[in-house]
Amino acid sequence: MRIACHFLAGFILTAALTLTNGNADTSAVDSPRAKNIIFMVPDGMGLAGVTAARIFKHGPNSGRLSFETLPVIGYQSTHSADSSVTDSAAAASAWACGEKFNNGEISCHDDNTDGICDRTPAPTILDLAKALGKVAGLVVTSDITHATPAAFGANVHHRRCEAEIARQYLARDIDVLLGGGIAKNRAPCKRSSSGSDDPDSLLAAYRASGYAIIDTKTQMNNAVTDGHPKVLGLFKPDGKTLEMFRVNPDIAYPRQEPTLPEMTAAALHLLSRHDRGFFLLVEGSQIDWAGHDNHLKNQIAETLAFDAAVQEVLQWLSAQPNRRQETLLLVVADHETGGFAINGPRGSLAAKGHFVRDGWTGDWHTAVDTLIWAQGPGSPRFGRALDNTDLYGVIKRVLK
Repeated sequence: MRIACHFLAGFILTAALTLTNGNADTSAVDSPRAKNIIFMVPDGMGLAGVTAARIFKHGPNSGRLSFETLPVIGYQSTHSADSSVTDSAAAASAWACGEKFNNGEISCHDDNTDGICDRTPAPTILDLAKALGKVAGLVVTSDITHATPAAFGANVHHRRCEAEIARQYLARDIDVLLGGGIAKNRAPCKRSSSGSDDPDSLLAAYRASGYAIIDTKTQMNNAVTDGHPKVLGLFKPDGKTLEMFRVNPDIAYPRQEPTLPEMTAAALHLLSRHDRGFFLLVEGSQIDWAGHDNHLKNQIAETLAFDAAVQEVLQWLSAQPNRRQETLLLVVADHETGGFAINGPRGSLAAKGHFVRDGWTGDWHTAVDTLIWAQGPGSPRFGRALDNTDLYGVIKRVLK
């Protein structure tokens, strides 16, 4: 039986090749240690998806998406321990722990089916941050116990152990959780170590531990105003409403359901009140879901919503002069989904507000490398060819 998340012994980055699309990131040179880590994941987004969203928003000849303005660009390989094509669980676990996992595993290598690791694993990035006295938050558009956030806040043998994941979030005292609902354990996960996989029982446990349980935008804004130290926001039973419904005038988007940018802004307000800093994961989860459906319009809408969340972060960083020097911001996709390619139009340019001609190779993930955008302390170390396991060592090195 292997123990999860071993420290990457001997891992030292002695040089970094920095690729820039602007001026050098001087804040990273001047301040090599990070008080805050903001880790943003456009799940399933490939470079073609970036291009399609940029053309739709700005046209072919001008403008960049917000995350494209970050000064450091690198890329990562994404394979899992048992497959050339990773799933989100193994990919996020590689980030969180710095080693390869089999598809389906959540920062845990154990073969048991009771949902928990028999041996105490080494810390995830979130655990490292909490050990330093920082606060932590997870903000997603999927259910809050989905694979990507789970890898940072839980250690379970399979991604479907979602009730156990929720229990471990509570045990880790994760301060801010905003997204969709909490799912029950599903096969192959047999049970929760808490003795129940009933979401109502889990919510009662959160409430007893001092969390504000919210399910509307108004309640979220009130929690921000009140400065509530612990917030669990569950705005849908599962994944949040498709962003495409917000931009489609023929469909009423739920007015009391906050957007990803709004949830991101709320999390930043809540977490940044703590003097020792924070770790924040933000995921545009449903970019991936649109890729599985080969649905270009949904993919672009979800990508632009994620980009708006990045813009919220950039505005927060600019609001006070010390924030850029103290905060490492990463934008990195776990994998590409659907094998999306742009096939046209040919003989003319796609105009602003128009969709490119799309082609897809399948309805699952692909094995292509994904891009990394970064700024802040330690960011030049991401401006090179990396493996997804390498991100852990760099982040651990710059945490203070």
